Amino acid sequence: MSLASYIGCNIALPITADEYSDDSLYIGGCFAGDEELQNVKKYQFTTSYVYEVSSHWGIKISDYTTPEICDESKKKLLELCKRMDGYLKQGDYFELYSCWVGEEDEKREGELILQMKSFDIDQIEIPEKTLVRFEK
Repeated sequence: MSLASYIGCNIALPITADEYSDDSLYIGGCFAGDEELQNVKKYQFTTSYVYEVSSHWGIKISDYTTPEICDESKKKLLELCKRMDGYLKQGDYFELYSCWVGEEDEKREGELILQMKSFDIDQIEIPEKTLVRFEK
């Protein structure tokens, strides 16, 4: 099983062409297929577009992950917010959801709203099956 992270937004984003990119974070397929993308859009997101955020492992910031995975997830999340800041206009938002592939249609376990530029990465927890809305 693989932990996948998805983003939802109301604008079309460029997709990384190479699904095996060495980039630590890119927008495009890795673990999920069309069915998983449709399920996460239907059951989790409020947005028009959904993408897998590929990084060869999902974004999970929790006391139940290893310090290495938690640190890597924090770096990925900061990079994602930086990139999305370049795409979104003031008042827009994007959503983030991470779960094990195949669990996209299951009940979410938490929700969180953060301001894209003013959260403390060391003070948040984003376990799997938590919908996070990042507002600009």
